[in-house]
Amino acid sequence: MSSSHHHRRGSMAYYPRKRARSVVPHIRTWPEIEDGPRIQGFAGYKAGMTHVFTIDWREKTTTAKQEIWTPVSVIEVPPMRVAGVRFYDKDIYGLKSIGEVWAENIDKELKRRFPIPKKNRGKEVEDFDEVRIIAHTQPKLISGIPQKVPHLMEIRVGGGEIDKRKKYAMDLLGKEISFSDFKKEGQFVDVIGITKGKGFQGHVKRFGVKLLSHKNSKHRRMIGTLGPWHPDWVRYTVPQAGQTGYHQRTEYNKRIVKYVDFIEKDGEKKLEIEITPQGGFLHYGDVKNQYVLVHGSVPGPAKRIVRFRDPVRQTLEDVKEINMTYVARNSHMGV
Repeated sequence: MSSSHHHRRGSMAYYPRKRARSVVPHIRTWPEIEDGPRIQGFAGYKAGMTHVFTIDWREKTTTAKQEIWTPVSVIEVPPMRVAGVRFYDKDIYGLKSIGEVWAENIDKELKRRFPIPKKNRGKEVEDFDEVRIIAHTQPKLISGIPQKVPHLMEIRVGGGEIDKRKKYAMDLLGKEISFSDFKKEGQFVDVIGITKGKGFQGHVKRFGVKLLSHKNSKHRRMIGTLGPWHPDWVRYTVPQAGQTGYHQRTEYNKRIVKYVDFIEKDGEKKLEIEITPQGGFLHYGDVKNQYVLVHGSVPGPAKRIVRFRDPVRQTLEDVKEINMTYVARNSHMGV
């Protein structure tokens, strides 16, 4: 048991510690926004990490307006395609789907994911409370992702009146959307991903409990007790071995340091700033599409899909511009 001299090992905030339902993170909460209408989320694939030098944008720090070293995560964000629009009605039990419309020119790769609705593909709904687009990624554009099956997800359309949101969503039907339609440099996002899976692990690795004395009988990497005599069952709060990793986690308030798109150069389309290090990103390869640099780390290993969302707990203000002076392209992983 915990006490003032012995804190509890392992947070109870993440129970149950079991494997995520899907590799695509599920977003349950979308914040209300004032600007819009616009999409409130996006998705990309984690390539790895590097560091950049930026001019410190924080005004009240000792390094304000000086060049600082900043760790960033590199996430490849090629355009997503809108395959459908779904409408919801809100009652005392929550949201209930009341209709959807699917595009005529649906990507053939989407047939690998599920049977695509055929003719007519639904009708528009007049009376509704919520509208979301059904969008999917395009992993076929990414050389580092060994799959063609798109990842399908819902993205909320927020901001403005409900009729304007519907018109905005219907105009996107069958078209591509880019990360620039969602966020700009200097703004905050929430990053949701599935952490790296570690399989079945023991008490110490899973919860961080202390090792028992070297004089302990039989084992050291175990807990000292399963609990008191009464209640006469083992409670779920007792640290035990089990699944570790492959959990859905949310990183709140991650700042967008840079979004890099294609530019015309010598009659060819090239990335504005090359980010791929010497030898490529470990376990990923080269970044050949649009990408975004996110301040700090994000959940999951390389190749893992991550989702962005408007921040639900933002306290600091957005920055209009971030001056990036240097991007590291030397490999830190021995490639």
